Amino acid sequence: MSAAVDHGVVRVVLADDQPLVRAALEMVIAETDDVEVVGEAGTGADAVRLAAELRPDVVVMDIRMPGTDGIEATRLVTAAGGPTRVVVLTTFDDDDHVYAALRAGASGFLVKDMALDDILAAVRVVAAGEALIAPSVTRRLISAFAAQGPAPTPAPEHPRLAVITDREREILTLVGRGLSNGEIAAELVLSTATVKTYMTRLLAKLDARDRVQLVILAYEAGLVSHSGGISA
Repeated sequence: MSAAVDHGVVRVVLADDQPLVRAALEMVIAETDDVEVVGEAGTGADAVRLAAELRPDVVVMDIRMPGTDGIEATRLVTAAGGPTRVVVLTTFDDDDHVYAALRAGASGFLVKDMALDDILAAVRVVAAGEALIAPSVTRRLISAFAAQGPAPTPAPEHPRLAVITDREREILTLVGRGLSNGEIAAELVLSTATVKTYMTRLLAKLDARDRVQLVILAYEAGLVSHSGGISA
């Protein structure tokens, strides 16, 4: 998985219909040397336009915006095929659209009650080519979108899994449970470097953009149940 930003400054577009949210984020970002705000949008349509014009590394995208919402805007930004990655910004406890946003191509999510410094750190993570902010947050997200997503089909019948090995299937299952590379390495008694190699193979074989898409596939394939357990 190649990094979106190898060096230099991470260029960010903030898309949120609440000026105070954008102002707070911009204030924190202004104090850093490695992240800069290159554009702001109050609507999804403006976010799509700025992403095309400015080609930022990351768009921090609110879900609920007037007109074109964050889900559709995310779909349009990622479908353009450019370098821009999207993280959705949501209120976790009451936003029932996170699953749809990830299906639209978002590389991860931020919650509005996170500390601003943590949101900034998450932007760096996504810009570096990773998809998930933290395993603990990932597990909360999985619980939410799994409950909303389509019922999984039995894993043996899922056609996309035919190209992976048994060990790769095992890795994919643990990814679906929200484990980090280090946790997977400990679970399977492998080195972290070996797990990273498996992750690279899974992304390539399954034509997945990033880890988020692997998590979604693990659920859709029935490798992980909606209750969080491993399917038989």
